[in-house]
Amino acid sequence: MRDFHGLIFAYNANPELRELVSVRTAASLPFCGRYRLIDLALSSMRNAGILDVGVIMQRDYQSLLDHIGSGKAWDMSRRSGGLRMLPPFGLPEYHTGNYYGTIEALNSVAAYVRDIPQNHIVLLLGNMCANVDLTAVMRQHIRSGADITAVCADHTPAGEHHRFVVGEDGFVKNMLLYRKGDGEGLPTLEGYIIHKDILLDLMDRCKAQRLNNFHRDALPMFFAEGGKMDVYVHHGYAQIICTVEDYYRANMDMLCSDKRRQIFPADRPVRTKVHEEVSSYYGENAVSHRSLVADDCIIRGELENCIVFPGARIEAGAKIKNSILMRGCQVGENAQLENIIADKHCSFSAGSRLTGSEKLPMVVPKNSQI
Repeated sequence: MRDFHGLIFAYNANPELRELVSVRTAASLPFCGRYRLIDLALSSMRNAGILDVGVIMQRDYQSLLDHIGSGKAWDMSRRSGGLRMLPPFGLPEYHTGNYYGTIEALNSVAAYVRDIPQNHIVLLLGNMCANVDLTAVMRQHIRSGADITAVCADHTPAGEHHRFVVGEDGFVKNMLLYRKGDGEGLPTLEGYIIHKDILLDLMDRCKAQRLNNFHRDALPMFFAEGGKMDVYVHHGYAQIICTVEDYYRANMDMLCSDKRRQIFPADRPVRTKVHEEVSSYYGENAVSHRSLVADDCIIRGELENCIVFPGARIEAGAKIKNSILMRGCQVGENAQLENIIADKHCSFSAGSRLTGSEKLPMVVPKNSQI
């Protein structure tokens, strides 16, 4: 399994995530009380023995750099190989606007891709909320003899997605783009294993024709020439985080023990940057019902169906329901919050009331004072 190299797409800052990505990319969004979304992709690769990994970035990646550092938490801090953070290598044409697709992102770091010594490249999204057994994917890829293996979900995800229709021989016979809801075929999680030479050929041809999209532009070229694509079905929780609703739902889903075990199985641990922090304190009248509370919190009020990150302070009489409080948030006495996503270091004064809805949670930007 040493012939595999990982690439993670961490440049995307979907506008539908609104204030949550004003100072970060989707891959660096805090998740489930102590993690970042990119931890899942990095851990999936680490658990499969892939220690040479490139993280493709473009803009607003300071929080990503602060979190990942040298890659030590994932055992990827190496003198040779290991983790590499990949901005657009100083090419001015790749610093303007946003990448139009993953092929353009790959071409922005084409020099790195060409120098990869391994023959197979594993592509994952940094904003995918899934713990994929890449060891099983790699074994199936080698066994099938396919040029590309796509990681697909066993259920229809929310939002727009692409689907692959599999023929009787087990290989993909048709691709259905931009679908919503159930339908023919399997929905892709946009994770792939692809032979390096095939990827470079697709990158070069797309660049020559000024094409940028992997699914819309590169894959039709691949299929037109008789390329073989196999499909691996991921059984377990999976959601690509593209909107505020996706982010809110994925965090709230972690309050369900069964779904949480699918993301954090004992045999495929999720690693993250380690913070040395004290245990949380609960006051005499504190209530915490079906909530996940990280270390270094002071809880004197009431929590119900909440995700609370380290350093939060909840004063007496405060009632918080169906909400996400990121690191360092402070909620004053008798305040009431419901269906709220509070970014880092927000403060809510005593007696304040904010209410969103489950389908449209209210986002409070970082460092806000209410």
